[in-house]
Amino acid sequence: HTLARFKAIRDYFSKASNAALCRVRPALAPRVGWRCFPYIADVTPDILGNAYEYLIAKFADDAGKKGGEFYTPKEVVRLIVECIGPEEGMSIYDPACGSGGMLLEAVHYLEKKGKNTKALKLYGQERNLNTWAICQMNLFLHDIDDSFVEKGDTLRDPKHLSGTKQLQTFDRVLANPPFSLDSWGHDEWKGGDKFGRDKYGCPPKSYGDLAFVQHMVASLSSYGKMGVVLPHGILFRGGAEAKIREGLIREDLIDAVIGIAPNLFYGTGIPACVLIVDRHKPKAHKGQILVINGAKEFIEGKNQNRLSDEHVKRLAGAYHEYKDEDKFARVVPLKEIGENEFNLNISRYVHIGEEQEAIDVKAEFAKLQQLIKERDETERKMIGYLKELGYGS
Repeated sequence: HTLARFKAIRDYFSKASNAALCRVRPALAPRVGWRCFPYIADVTPDILGNAYEYLIAKFADDAGKKGGEFYTPKEVVRLIVECIGPEEGMSIYDPACGSGGMLLEAVHYLEKKGKNTKALKLYGQERNLNTWAICQMNLFLHDIDDSFVEKGDTLRDPKHLSGTKQLQTFDRVLANPPFSLDSWGHDEWKGGDKFGRDKYGCPPKSYGDLAFVQHMVASLSSYGKMGVVLPHGILFRGGAEAKIREGLIREDLIDAVIGIAPNLFYGTGIPACVLIVDRHKPKAHKGQILVINGAKEFIEGKNQNRLSDEHVKRLAGAYHEYKDEDKFARVVPLKEIGENEFNLNISRYVHIGEEQEAIDVKAEFAKLQQLIKERDETERKMIGYLKELGYGS
């Protein structure tokens, strides 16, 4: 199985045109042999895998906007994984897996807890051939031989099926899909999605965000939980998206909305949020949604902002505590959200601006009148002085 995977990766790397891949391939070639021929090198999977992850991050940085197509900052990935908490033996799925960072973070999460990572079952899908090859190599160099990452368009042609027209379901689903994709497969969905992913409605042609969300929800097991990075627009846009949002809220699937800082991602400076969906919400969470405003939780960078470990800890901690915190978090009843026409705009529920002091209009008007009086008196004196000096009549 390992040798077959190695050959498949080699074949796809030979077709890759991405300049970053062209640079990294010669550097990695002498080392890759350790997986198939252990006596060639004594490099451990941890060292080589971590080095490859580092290179991916550096290439994403160099690629600028295109970097966002295959890489999500590790701190954001860690936040999602900390919130959804994968456990031993679970199946983990990323429908827009890029370079595989989210799947790997689920593995790292269990490693830190001293759990058996080999018991995890990893699944993914990626439509870009070059990016799929990067993902395969990334998993390969981390000594992960039994993952199932397929090539293909998730929204048009999902590969992980149970039967011919039923999606396979998973314990944990996580993703950072392309923001506001405008060629996502609307034509295939508008007459009714053959996999039933349009339960809450067909998203608009120019915004594919909620198509990914509905695909992920449909891919959740009955006890499944998911985390997804999305632009803020999905929280308040109207039309078809409002209908989909209402359906998700009415069914009490949304557990939390976590607003994160702007300019964290390659290729876009717009603020984003993490949506946590839970098919089996704890009793204490039912009938409400936790809204966290993390807009101020970041370290400012020259070209891009980032989250520190402390920011991740605070945001994930607030989610697990699931309680109100002034100017940071609020547990909002679904009834109130319904009264706001199912608008989930974060600032509507958690305002972080400074409180303005109440204005006493009567007192302020009296001050204005006094200032006018003083101005008139000063002007009268000035005219008198000018007359004494021979100016004016």
